[in-house]
Amino acid sequence: MGVDIYEEVCAFYRAVKTEKTVIGKSCFGRDIYAVKIGDGFPVGIAQYAIHGREYITAKLAFAQYSYGIKKGSFWLVPLMNVDGALLSQTGIDSVQKSADREFLKKINGEKNDFSLWKANGRGVDLNVNFPALWGKGLKNVRAPSGENYIGEKPFSEVETRALKRFTEKIRPDYTVSYHTKGEEIYWEFHQSTRTCPRDKRLAEALSASTGYAICETQGSVGGYKDWCIRRFKIPAFTVETGRDCLQHPIGEEGLEDIIEKNEKSLDDLSKEYVRLL
Repeated sequence: MGVDIYEEVCAFYRAVKTEKTVIGKSCFGRDIYAVKIGDGFPVGIAQYAIHGREYITAKLAFAQYSYGIKKGSFWLVPLMNVDGALLSQTGIDSVQKSADREFLKKINGEKNDFSLWKANGRGVDLNVNFPALWGKGLKNVRAPSGENYIGEKPFSEVETRALKRFTEKIRPDYTVSYHTKGEEIYWEFHQSTRTCPRDKRLAEALSASTGYAICETQGSVGGYKDWCIRRFKIPAFTVETGRDCLQHPIGEEGLEDIIEKNEKSLDDLSKEYVRLL
């Protein structure tokens, strides 16, 4: 195999000339990077690949960085779940310590195939580890697993704590989380009647930009989007990129289409937010 996704993200980060930072480390000690596009208000955060097998979305971040933004600014976190992405892409050899390898193989049913792995290096699904109806999702599990394990408590993981600290520091006006797959946009999480029209209007702008349908989640809680809506009362969106006919993990075969439909979505979202003021 050639260059892995983390090496690509590291090279991208080194090459970036705009403002950038390390927001924290993964449970295996790898850096989690953030880079900034644009300047000033409104400020957004976009995070990618919080699920390991969805690492292709990191390359969407590269494209969106190159496209830029005309109104306001965005912080991009291209690879939120570094260890999970490497497990999915390169397998158990990405894990250095033998005890960690044994633990992960055990919860993976002693299988060597980790390609469908969503969780981090501790078997926690990072996108159900936030305090927004934590533990009340229909698919939640309560033991380490390749997906859906909620963790011992909200923010039990170093990765979610890093994203929490970064979000609290930036205090964004909105956030976007890029996932795969299904070409859908999720925007609601028990908003007030006051903020609901605003958030739906912005979701419609994302839909117009991408061509993706707006949907309502059923039984999905504890995600970054959900926490942002509940904690900060801001618009927050989950964008499921990639055609549903593709298989996880989506590879290079789906990338051109993902970029074509999403490359300008952050710019369009920012412009619509300004129009709403």
